[in-house]
Amino acid sequence: MKKILFWGGLVLSLLSCSTRKYQNTQDLINATVWMQNSGEYKALTLQAYQLAQLRLTEILKSKDITDKPRAIVLDIDETILDNSPYQAYQIKNHKSFNQKDWNSWTSLAKAEPIAGALDFLHFAKDKGVEIFYLSNRYESERAATLTNLQKKNFPFADNEHLILKTHQSNKEERRQKITERYNIVLFFGDNLSDFSDLYYYNNNGKTAAEKVLENPKVFGRRFIILPNAMYGDWESTLYKKNMHKKLRTDQIKINSLRDFKK
Repeated sequence: MKKILFWGGLVLSLLSCSTRKYQNTQDLINATVWMQNSGEYKALTLQAYQLAQLRLTEILKSKDITDKPRAIVLDIDETILDNSPYQAYQIKNHKSFNQKDWNSWTSLAKAEPIAGALDFLHFAKDKGVEIFYLSNRYESERAATLTNLQKKNFPFADNEHLILKTHQSNKEERRQKITERYNIVLFFGDNLSDFSDLYYYNNNGKTAAEKVLENPKVFGRRFIILPNAMYGDWESTLYKKNMHKKLRTDQIKINSLRDFKK
């Protein structure tokens, strides 16, 4: 979900250099160190994909309500590929997100698989389930992305099954195109908008957290979410809500916190 960084990058570009430095050294460092070094992060991603295997096994035993072949749809960044080296680069070079540096990273085709992803995806393939990679990477990144997926032995790593960003970041239109031909039984992502546009578009003024609690049973059953503490809609939403205020990004985040009163 790398493109979610757009709003954060936009806001940061309007703020001072000291804010950019603060954001990278203070905001990103703990999240990136945690994702690169903690056993807990790897345990969570393994847990997500092992749960997905159990769930897919259940689904395959059930009678299908459609003649369409079964498929699963996955985001790429921080869902099946680990891009934390790019965030580490931001931290060490005191930079906010920018497309040029991101392209330099993706062009290397060196992102490692998220723990648990490959085992699950090969299980799905062996069970006759088709796999689609639905990402907000740009078309200009297609060749390098395919090279990365193929080098790491991801199944269905071809042009037909790699669906990249078109004219907008909202994935709903692209999801619907897949639905025309396939019965999508599981979605995977590190961001709620990887599952449905209802969480961040046309949500009648409700927060993403409120929308999640309206239908909690879908998580772990149809939607499998991966942890990502480095970036996401949760961050860019805060920035968008406060764009009219002259606040540092750290102050925006601090203002959103709920504490207790003595």
